[in-house]
Amino acid sequence: MRLLIVENDADVRQSLALLLGESGYVAETEPDAARALSRAATEPFEMILCGVKLQGMDGLSFLRRLRAEGGSAVMIMLSGPGTEDAALAAVREGAYDYIQQPFKADEVVMTVRKAEERERLRREVEALRSNVGIGAVQDLVVSQSPAMRDVLELASRVARHNTPVLITGESGTGKEVIARAIHRMSPRNERSFTAVNCGAIPEQLLESELFGHTKGAFPGATTDHAGLFELADGGTLFLDEVADVSSALQSKILRVLEEGQVRRLGGRDSRKIDVRVLAATGRPVEQAVERGEFRSDLYYRLNVVRLNLPPLRERPEDIPELLTHFARQMAQRLGHPVSITPAALAALTRHSWPGNVRELRNVLERAAVLGVGGPLDSKDFALTNGSGAGHNGTANGSLDLRAQVEAVEREVIQRALQTSKGNRRQAANLLGISLRTLFYKLRRLPAH
Repeated sequence: MRLLIVENDADVRQSLALLLGESGYVAETEPDAARALSRAATEPFEMILCGVKLQGMDGLSFLRRLRAEGGSAVMIMLSGPGTEDAALAAVREGAYDYIQQPFKADEVVMTVRKAEERERLRREVEALRSNVGIGAVQDLVVSQSPAMRDVLELASRVARHNTPVLITGESGTGKEVIARAIHRMSPRNERSFTAVNCGAIPEQLLESELFGHTKGAFPGATTDHAGLFELADGGTLFLDEVADVSSALQSKILRVLEEGQVRRLGGRDSRKIDVRVLAATGRPVEQAVERGEFRSDLYYRLNVVRLNLPPLRERPEDIPELLTHFARQMAQRLGHPVSITPAALAALTRHSWPGNVRELRNVLERAAVLGVGGPLDSKDFALTNGSGAGHNGTANGSLDLRAQVEAVEREVIQRALQTSKGNRRQAANLLGISLRTLFYKLRRLPAH
């Protein structure tokens, strides 16, 4: 361990350096407090023994400045006659301990070794917490690729703080999944996680949904209504497709982030809230800022930490594990085994997956529902770019992803209705969606 001794008295500096050097430590000395702070910022000292009285500042001021500048070295105060109260004040503000003059050799070495052991344990606990955090989301984020592991590692580090996070990536890459993972790894994990797709709700309705409204705020507002910011108090609010929000509404979101308060539509009073905001967009966000479609002030407020999710085509090593994960889920829901032949797995791994993980899951679900039994083979899958198994599966010859997804949804829903003999509630249970969602999809996806 490398130590720095900051002390006015040259005899004290040298005797401590000699004692600690004989005990196996690399001990360096510095009489000037300002120079010691500069060295602590640029050199890897793990522990600092600091006099209570220094040239230019006292030991407590040294400790405060060290911490303010990001220094994390363990601090042990060196207390002289009449300075014990000052040493205790430093301990209350984060110093590990203090040693009283006249120094006893065994006391000095024992205090340093105890501090070293505590620091070692602290680092082990920190590493364990980090690993446990990632382990807590293995059922959410399935990946072995280096790119996604880097994303998950950064997510685990930022999860402990309330810092806003902007999650970017193509549609279907799993932006909401990462947001849920951050929430689960955070101290807020026992409170609510609330997600809203800002691009799927009309602006006037979205404003009411986010901020709430008072009775009479607009025609049809017959009662007071709490918005999602209020309902998510103490938890996490995920704003998906935030770049699709109008500039006026973006301004209101920014105000909530900066003030920590929300005012309902039609209301006069603001309500204090404690919400961790995560946001996502599938658009090229810097270009949206340049075009004036995404407010730069909101962008900088959200983009404190950026997580960019790579498309599935850039991490094909994740495809087998994702298929295994989804197959296990579908087997539980459908009530029969779901497995894939090696030939089909090879074809699925070669596919480019323009719809990313969402498309992969949909394709597997379609094959699992329509399959006649046994392992799913190449002929059971319909892929759109010709690089996979079976026929190309395009709807009316189209390569439009939305059309393909809708075609698969329509076919899966029709098969579920056939299996349930027209019982929509049973069909919804089979599909793993709510009855309300099924009705919505039936209206949106009329039979062709």
